[in-house]
Amino acid sequence: MLVLLAFIIVFHITSAALLFVATIDNAWWVGEEFFADVWRVCVNNTNCTEIDANFQDYPTMQAVQATMILSTILCCIAFLIFVLQLFRLKQGERFVLTSIIQLMSCLCVMIAASIYTDRREDLHRNNLGLYALTLDGSYGYSFILAWVAFAFTFISGLMYLILRKRK
Repeated sequence: MLVLLAFIIVFHITSAALLFVATIDNAWWVGEEFFADVWRVCVNNTNCTEIDANFQDYPTMQAVQATMILSTILCCIAFLIFVLQLFRLKQGERFVLTSIIQLMSCLCVMIAASIYTDRREDLHRNNLGLYALTLDGSYGYSFILAWVAFAFTFISGLMYLILRKRK
């Protein structure tokens, strides 16, 4: 049972780490001489421009930013609640609250990655001043990590739903 508990904790911490990297790192859209994410666009590794209110479709990027941050926060809260429930739940009860919060985290990261997937082309086309050199790029590792984090948080949420507290 201790091995299962250790696996679940490591799995949850891995999910949180993936969310942190996907949210913070600047590699959602990459190419030879540029990289872009939900926070800024950098060309030649030195010329970085923050995405701000002057950005067309800024509310779309704010939605991606907000849901990624919310997902990361919810994942951390779910971990803290799991640790508390380890000591507070009675034997045989399920970790339902932890599961609900972790599945909400999963939903948020899915929403963020889906919005970016759907709107990326329009965002780049409407902001050619920033994205003129970035049209021939591809999805970067932060974007891929966001989708991997979605799978991890989903699996983790289901594990918490199935898991019962034992002695």
